[in-house]
Amino acid sequence: MPVWKIVVSDPETRKAYQIEIDQSLAPQLIGKKIGDKIDGNIIGLSGYELQITGGTDKDGFPMHPNVEGSVKKKVLLSSPPCFHPRKKGERKKKTVRGNTISSDIVQINMKIIKRGEKPLEELEVIKQFLQKKSQQ
Repeated sequence: MPVWKIVVSDPETRKAYQIEIDQSLAPQLIGKKIGDKIDGNIIGLSGYELQITGGTDKDGFPMHPNVEGSVKKKVLLSSPPCFHPRKKGERKKKTVRGNTISSDIVQINMKIIKRGEKPLEELEVIKQFLQKKSQQ
């Protein structure tokens, strides 16, 4: 089974934590869209509430909030996300993934909306991430 990478950002401390989960353990995420709120229990953050902010598919294409579904499309972009113009009025055609999570997505970006009782660093999945990071 492929592994999903969940990147959880904490807006207060401005830190990000990467959690790896089996795709078989997260069928609740398939069909969710960018901007949807989910319960943190799905990924092991009990008491936390998270909001989906984006993601990347298996080929490296980013999810775009204005493209409906889970399709891959070429769209004309003039502003972020997915394109940052260097000159005023610059536009570019780029391939992006739709705003719905499917089995092709390998990384999902989320941010914390509501905190749980325990601090984030005391939760087991975050401890595992911090141990892996310190070993590198």
